[in-house]
Amino acid sequence: MSYGTAGPLRSVTLDDVRGAQKMLSGVARATAMEGSRHLSQLVGAPVHLKCENLQRTGSFKLRGAYVRIAGLLPEERAAGVVAASAGNHAQGVALASSLLGVHATVFMPQGAPLPKVSATREYGAEVRLHGQVVDETLAAAEEYAAETGAVFIHPFDHPDIIAGQGTVGLEILEQCPEVRTVVVGVGGGGLAAGIAVAVKALRPDVRIVGVQAEGAACYPPSLAAGRPVSLDSPATVADGIKVGRPGEVPFGIVGELVDEVRTVSEDQLSAALLLCLERAKLVVEPAGAAPVAALLAAPDGFEGPVVAVLSGGNVDPLLMQRVLRHGMSAQGRYLAVRLRLTDRPGALATLLGALSVVDANVLDVSHVRTDPRLGLTEAEVELHLETKGPAHCAEVGQALRDAGYTVID
Repeated sequence: MSYGTAGPLRSVTLDDVRGAQKMLSGVARATAMEGSRHLSQLVGAPVHLKCENLQRTGSFKLRGAYVRIAGLLPEERAAGVVAASAGNHAQGVALASSLLGVHATVFMPQGAPLPKVSATREYGAEVRLHGQVVDETLAAAEEYAAETGAVFIHPFDHPDIIAGQGTVGLEILEQCPEVRTVVVGVGGGGLAAGIAVAVKALRPDVRIVGVQAEGAACYPPSLAAGRPVSLDSPATVADGIKVGRPGEVPFGIVGELVDEVRTVSEDQLSAALLLCLERAKLVVEPAGAAPVAALLAAPDGFEGPVVAVLSGGNVDPLLMQRVLRHGMSAQGRYLAVRLRLTDRPGALATLLGALSVVDANVLDVSHVRTDPRLGLTEAEVELHLETKGPAHCAEVGQALRDAGYTVID
């Protein structure tokens, strides 16, 4: 469906995007496009992955940040720039500023992953940790800009940012001229808007599908209302698209040029990240996996050839571990089960023997013998098992019950 024109006419043109592409020559990589046999079989048409996770700084954000900062007046550059981000935008601004000889101050939440904080510093920015959530960090950055005169570099709500991100769309058309559908993750909307400007100007027949996490889907209600609507408390593991309100500039473009915005669940995001790692051999963050999640959720709903934009690969190792485990659980390949047994010598060995019969691989065992909830002769065991799918999970549970164990939900 098309949502029609929302807000003012778009302020970014194809010429703007082409100008940004010239400006980014020798700065941003023309990232690879990889075919996916597995996704192609699911969709029933060729599916290609646009690998912005392999971009410098690990995401598409460098494109827009560089174009925005390069366009500043000399006196603005002299005042420096400031940004607020939990990761990808921070690194893009840091590297762009370093390349252009501009001092950058980046505010990041106090709980930002250490690898992202370290990378931002290594790219040359002064990092200040402030606030527990991005909204608090954003307020601190805007206050700093007001006090010092530094130029605030918004992550998505500026025409130059959108023009820079739109260069991804030009590359898609160059690398896959036969494309029929482009699927792209949506947070504030800068990337989707930029791609839509470039692609629709040259190939109006190409369908643009945006994807948001269910817990941070600010665009569907905003498009329905005809104006940006704020979410009270966006929540998703995909922090790269965890935005509570669309940007004013990208909102008008998305409303006019993006054909549809879909949502995906946390389970689908986790499964998509796992698929990218296992099948495509690509490290992708949850936000970057959103387009793949949409393909997995409704493989019959896309006309091919399809290009799915993997927007970034900056994922904290601890988060990666949790998300992968969640993805395996969603696919029935990981099972956590608690049960009660009689506390006597050999009881645990007998339990493990019962699991070996049904070919369940034990990854971890937690054995509790002293707890107020337990009877005098009881013990509680929590098992983490590697399984082979939903049917195997059901078989394991039934085998435990048949052996006389009390399984605790």
